Amino acid sequence: MFSQTYYVLRSKRDGQYLAARPRQEEGQGFLMLFAADHEALTYVNQHAATLADQFSVESVAGGQLKTLLSRWGYGGIGLVKDPLTPSVEFLTLA
Repeated sequence: MFSQTYYVLRSKRDGQYLAARPRQEEGQGFLMLFAADHEALTYVNQHAATLADQFSVESVAGGQLKTLLSRWGYGGIGLVKDPLTPSVEFLTLA
């Protein structure tokens, strides 16, 4: 997992990353990761087409994930398996 490159969606407006927040009261979310840049674009076009132009796709090396999660206060990752459905596998990193 840490030797792979992943892709994230980042807001052009405020710089925030796309994250799932299943428990809003706890404040920790899951950073949404995609295996390919076209999967990230498919996801945003499928589920938020009117907002698609407000996001950019960035690559993240697997070795940077732990630092990124810590810096932004995420509780884990949401690895998107199918951007159309969507099918997401939620993982916490220890």
